[in-house]
Amino acid sequence: MKKDEAIATLIAYRIEQAEKAIEDAHCLLSGNGSPQSIINRSYYAMFYATLALMLRIGKSFSKHAGAISAFDKEFVHKGLLPKEFSADLHWVFELRQDHDYKIITNASIEKARITLDKAERFVPFVKAYLLNQIVEKGHAQNEKE
Repeated sequence: MKKDEAIATLIAYRIEQAEKAIEDAHCLLSGNGSPQSIINRSYYAMFYATLALMLRIGKSFSKHAGAISAFDKEFVHKGLLPKEFSADLHWVFELRQDHDYKIITNASIEKARITLDKAERFVPFVKAYLLNQIVEKGHAQNEKE
C-alpha cells in the first residue's frame, strides 16, 4: 500500500471513529447513560475528527492539547475552518477534562446535550472539508497530466 493510500485509509478510519462516538453518545443519551459518558463520547468524536485533519496535513500527535493547538494554528487561524469550532473544541475538551479528572460532582444532562450538539456540527463539517480537499487534490493532479 502506498503512503498516500495508507494515510487516506487512516483518515477514513478516524472519521468512522468520530461518527461511531456520536452514535455511542446518542445511545447513552436515549438510554439514560451518564452525562459524563455523553460528554466523553462527544469530545472523542471531535478529537478523532481533529486527528483526521492533522493526518491530512502530515501531522500526528500523542497529546490532546497538542492536537487542539495545531487545529487552531493550521485550520482556524488560517481561515480554513470557522472560529466557533475552535471555541467548541476547547470548551468540550475542558468539560471532559473536568468531569473525567477534576470535578467530583456529576455533569448535567444539559451540558451533555450541548456537547453532543457541538460534536454533531463539528464532525460532519470536518468530514465534508476533508472530502472537498480530496476532490480538489484530484482535480489538481488531473490538470497536471
